[in-house]
Amino acid sequence: MGRFVIIMLVEVKIGALIMDPNTNTPIVVLKGIDSDTILPIWVGAYEANAIALEIEKIVPQRPMTHDLLRNLIVETGFKVTRITITDLRDNTFYASIELIDEKGNITILDARPSDAIALGLRMDCSIFIEQKVLDISAATKHLDTDFEGESTPSTEDWPDLIG
Repeated sequence: MGRFVIIMLVEVKIGALIMDPNTNTPIVVLKGIDSDTILPIWVGAYEANAIALEIEKIVPQRPMTHDLLRNLIVETGFKVTRITITDLRDNTFYASIELIDEKGNITILDARPSDAIALGLRMDCSIFIEQKVLDISAATKHLDTDFEGESTPSTEDWPDLIG
């Protein structure tokens, strides 16, 4: 008999895209749709720009990388069903992109959260955070910075920025 693992998911949306005044690094703030969940994820400038362009519905003259990926997914008959922030290990967030083909086959791709979010916005799909990520994030007192891996610098000052 197989084992079942129940994964609790919290649906979120982009609550804000702000700059950390201490590090001058962009932060994507995910906010719960049906909860008080707030999760900040520090991202790179390029990824923040890709997210901002889609939030503002600004269409660049030529497709950016996330637009190209969206076009490839659509043209090959896939649909993105959801984006999930799946883990927080060694101060680095992990995400997955869930795709479904025309026959109902599901494919899950590993991704950086900012890339997954930028694609998810373009595909108009739901964004989720696994509850364990929120639990780990809440339990973490002091975090190191590694922006390439999408880490979380100290969150001491960020709630004041949301307003």
